[in-house]
Amino acid sequence: MGDSGKPPRQPPREGPDPRWTIARREFGSLRKEKTILLALALQLFIAAFSSFLVVGLVSLYDPGQVEGYEVDVAVTGDAAGDLIRASREVRGVDAQFYRSEETALRAFHEYDATGIDAVLVAETRDERVFVRAVAPDSNVQTTVVVVQLRDVVRSFERAERADRAAYLDDQPLELPPEASSSPYFAFTYTVLLPLLLFLPVFISGSVAVDSLTEEIDRGTLELLRVAPLSLTDVVDGKLLAAAGLAPVQAALWIGLLELNGTSVSNVPALLALVAAMALLICGVGAALALLAPERRAAQFLYSVGVLLVFGGTALLPNGPVTAAARLAIDSAGCADYAAVVALVVTAVVAYGGVRRLVNGLDADDL
Repeated sequence: MGDSGKPPRQPPREGPDPRWTIARREFGSLRKEKTILLALALQLFIAAFSSFLVVGLVSLYDPGQVEGYEVDVAVTGDAAGDLIRASREVRGVDAQFYRSEETALRAFHEYDATGIDAVLVAETRDERVFVRAVAPDSNVQTTVVVVQLRDVVRSFERAERADRAAYLDDQPLELPPEASSSPYFAFTYTVLLPLLLFLPVFISGSVAVDSLTEEIDRGTLELLRVAPLSLTDVVDGKLLAAAGLAPVQAALWIGLLELNGTSVSNVPALLALVAAMALLICGVGAALALLAPERRAAQFLYSVGVLLVFGGTALLPNGPVTAAARLAIDSAGCADYAAVVALVVTAVVAYGGVRRLVNGLDADDL
């Protein structure tokens, strides 16, 4: 009979599942990747020292929440009194009146003697108050001082709107009430926790892309099939190693957060969310690596695709980031659990699509 062009039927398998063999091989190769090890070390540092990082980072955008820190501001100008009264509403700011701009600037430049961190000049022109600010130039203190000055000006604006509303022909819209929640709490569960949960997902997807494109580039993919292994077995093993790495890391980071005093609820649901996201992202990466075997092209397409997909879902009311935060603080509703289930279903469907793609490919053409 003539050759039908199909690969020969493989004999029955004996021993362990070859996909686990491929997965163990992949885990072993990861220990030699310095980039992956550096990324793991960075995540380990963030999780292990999360309490210190939260305090340090929150102090940059909300210095008033740090006990004992105070910004001394020299205020001058004909509207200085109103500005000083508004500054009393801002925690961590001590505003002092100076008779002239020259003396205020002199005190600012003689910081070692006066302790003045910044200058605010409030002058009235054409029935409007113009505020000019002088802050330190190009050092770490600048960020903290500018944030505090911003809060002072916002407080002053609120006071002016309230005082002048009666004299306006058209009443302005009411300003939203100021939030009173703790910035430490918000930062931990909306920034730090999602970072530790989803960063391993993106790394796993990149690992899957690199692993397949490297096998194709070196010509070792065909050698793996001599075992005998099918192309599906090879891809499954690599996906198992790459996608399985993310939930393991997430579980470790959650444990370190718990040791640091950050309570995380609904851990099984969070790990299911991470596992589903990892399978979805790794599946997309594997498909791109098979369709575009050139490494740079595959990594570029993967990066753009992940940014578009994850960026779009992160903006949804019940996207992965929102669902993770609500699950972690034990305030998730039915919509959040539905988002997790939907992501799991999407990941399974995507995996099925990858297997169908692999079955339709000829390994000799890769």
